[in-house]
Amino acid sequence: MDQHQLSMNANQVVAFLQKFPDDFTKDDIVRFIADNGIRMVNFMYPGGDGKLKTLNFVINDASYLDTILTCGERVDGSSLFSFVEAGSSDLYVIPRFSTAFVDPFAEIPTLAMLCSFFDKDGALLASAPEQTLAKACRAFTKTTGMEFQAMGELEYYVIFDDDGFYPAVDQHGYHESAPYAKANEFRAKCMLYIAQTGGQIKYGHSEVGNFVLDGKVYEQNEIEFLPVRAESAADQLMLAKWVIRNLAYQMHLNVTFAPKITTGKAGSGLHIHMRMMKDGRNMMLSNGRLSDDARRMIAGMMTLAPSITAFGNKNPMSYFRLVPHQEAPTNVCWGDRNRSVLVRVPLGWSADADMCRIANPKEGASQVDTSMKQTVEMRSPDGSADLYQLMAGLCVACRHGFEMENALEVAERTYVNVNIHDKANEDKLELLDQLPDSCAASADCLERQREFYEQEGVFSKAMVDSVINQLRAFDDRRLRQQLTGDDEAMQRLVNRYFHCG
Repeated sequence: MDQHQLSMNANQVVAFLQKFPDDFTKDDIVRFIADNGIRMVNFMYPGGDGKLKTLNFVINDASYLDTILTCGERVDGSSLFSFVEAGSSDLYVIPRFSTAFVDPFAEIPTLAMLCSFFDKDGALLASAPEQTLAKACRAFTKTTGMEFQAMGELEYYVIFDDDGFYPAVDQHGYHESAPYAKANEFRAKCMLYIAQTGGQIKYGHSEVGNFVLDGKVYEQNEIEFLPVRAESAADQLMLAKWVIRNLAYQMHLNVTFAPKITTGKAGSGLHIHMRMMKDGRNMMLSNGRLSDDARRMIAGMMTLAPSITAFGNKNPMSYFRLVPHQEAPTNVCWGDRNRSVLVRVPLGWSADADMCRIANPKEGASQVDTSMKQTVEMRSPDGSADLYQLMAGLCVACRHGFEMENALEVAERTYVNVNIHDKANEDKLELLDQLPDSCAASADCLERQREFYEQEGVFSKAMVDSVINQLRAFDDRRLRQQLTGDDEAMQRLVNRYFHCG
């Protein structure tokens, strides 16, 4: 961002201080609070259930403000994470000044910041969600010399009373405009508030899914982000879900990020796009084609895909989404512009054509470096994901591709350029590994592949054990078969996990 961009930034703290967030200091935070009438400070941090937790402080005086910004506060780690024992549960939470934003929902002027966890010795808690991701990113850079960047496509359903006016066509809501799409105004407000928290948004739109059930309209929407450092990408998605839920509550709407909410209708995914950067250049392309390094990255994801579901698909409803003919992946494969595969290489503006000039003949030649746009997209995760574990798991998988001697061979073998669910392609389908069909099966995959995640100390043994135990506790190994045709039992399950993640 240049100075002009700083002034236009939606985050009030950035615009006021005229500084990049990574340059914020404690003195900057104190000055913003004093000059903008801020009366309260909120510390926010993720818990083991994937939701943001909040600790409130009222500002008594300058000395107290300095104390909480410097020392943070104690919290009960065993109440936040299953892998923290009650006998040694005290943790510190220390605010990260770079994440400061004005709470858009607080009636009392409030400044919020995300926090890091520290242990009793004053060291960063190695098993904390954001530290697991930070370690994964450091290990990736150590192995590849590149920075791992990511961004998410956050899908969700908005639920409201059916007024009968301008009904949308069932399952045809993709990019629909008002009045046929009713939640566009809600989504626009969500985007504005997310930007105010620091989220770097690419765009928003209505999605395919829409239907009417029991007098309620279910309308699917999506907000997609721009690629940033993976650590920031996870923070932004966490805050985005918090914003969407809070605004829905304020506007008397209901929202869900659940992967599946009824049979035969589109479920909601959380597709993650990734790219590798070095010296300001996107390393995903070479001479306008997907680079060998990008193929190594994909090969790593092909190898660890079965266990990545342990971080990205964390409740039984996840596996009712990962079924054929629902634009969700079922097999371990990848391809170009192919929505039936697990990892998709989307259009990347690599054609040698100045489309802007063609559409606008009076324009001069475009100067945009379109190679920056190329990513690869993992399509299995959904809204039940632990965002930090998921990003860390993907980062580990992409790094593993550079450690595999046969990476390019694996990439070649798992490449598919047809719809694998078409009957004519059954022979290709039979050659591909399948994704797990339950939480229990996902836990088995993680058990078999855990060594890759524990290398370089990225995932702690306690965290991996915790994930495996949580998944197995669902006892859902045969649930998909048992609930086939039982709509009532299916709806009970939907209701149980409606507000996941």
